[in-house]
Amino acid sequence: MIHQFNFPTVVRFGEGVVRELGDYLKSQVSQRPLLITDGVVAKLAFFEKIMTDLKQQGLSPELFCDISKNPVKSDVTKGNRAYHEHENDAIIGLGGGAAMDVARAVALSINNTRDLLEYDELTGGDQYITEPVPLFVTVPTTAGTGSEVGRSAIISDDVTRKKHILFHPSLMAQIVFADPELTYELPPAVTAATGMDALTHNMEAYLAKNYHPMADGIALEGIRMISRSLEKAVKQPDAESRREMLLASLMGAVAFQKGLGVVHSLAHPLSALVDMHHGLANAICLPYGLGFNVAGFEDRFATIAQAMQLTNQNGEAVIEALFHLNEAIGLPTRLGEAGVIEEHLEELATLASEDFAHPNNPKPVSREDFVKLYTAAL
Repeated sequence: MIHQFNFPTVVRFGEGVVRELGDYLKSQVSQRPLLITDGVVAKLAFFEKIMTDLKQQGLSPELFCDISKNPVKSDVTKGNRAYHEHENDAIIGLGGGAAMDVARAVALSINNTRDLLEYDELTGGDQYITEPVPLFVTVPTTAGTGSEVGRSAIISDDVTRKKHILFHPSLMAQIVFADPELTYELPPAVTAATGMDALTHNMEAYLAKNYHPMADGIALEGIRMISRSLEKAVKQPDAESRREMLLASLMGAVAFQKGLGVVHSLAHPLSALVDMHHGLANAICLPYGLGFNVAGFEDRFATIAQAMQLTNQNGEAVIEALFHLNEAIGLPTRLGEAGVIEEHLEELATLASEDFAHPNNPKPVSREDFVKLYTAAL
């Protein structure tokens, strides 16, 4: 069945819903959409079918897929150039978090013409986002970041690798087509890493210090859905597990408007410094970062344990379950297994202490704390 949610953007959810894309574009008087995705997705059969279907409906879609695993400013510059060269009139972000970030940043850059990184929200740059964005539609193909319902893009400087947040309400997609069928062919390793990314979003949102009971409720339900579906989606995927993971991923991105925390501040430098997949970085760091937060927040961890349906409903049981889950779905539990060496730790800690996520952590995190956490996780 196809379902529709408005939270706050329109979400069309269900198997086969991507086939509505062409009719929607025509209803918005779009004839030349630019589909932004990554080079892997662009070669998959379902993507070719989407392009063929759009052409058969009388549209003239163009493809841009020259993007990095961890997006940088030059990716957006090239996407902007493609949009203008093809005289496009809409942007479709189709893929995982990297494709969504680039697509959203390209949409921002079409009519807002300052240097892209001047729009960084952390330096007040969002005040300069004054011009409208083109028609912007998202189609997720992974169950991880939930970027399809987001209002921000994380783009790194090509030289310094520093991450910048481009955030504005106008960057939310006008409509989302969330089709679980597009995740059916995900390999186990990608399903595992992106699924742990979604779990991290829900857990950190629930623990974030800001007051937002609605986000708390969504995050707890997302934790419950992922806890019962992720291992199955990795090892013996079926329609139900894929459906639950895609929806729980979307829910995590809705919930973390409340904030994130120490885990994301641990993970972001791993992507910047050693080019680690963001979901994998979150997966490894999650039990260590959450372990830092247990003392003083035992009641919150008891509620998380209840959502995970653990026998022992306390923080220690949650941390142990996260280590077991990583092992069960074939992910490493140590940074050393993913290419990090001791010489990286000091620079990682510096980058983590400067990251935007940990100020919303339920307790303060110092640079020394980051050194200890990275050392423990190594």
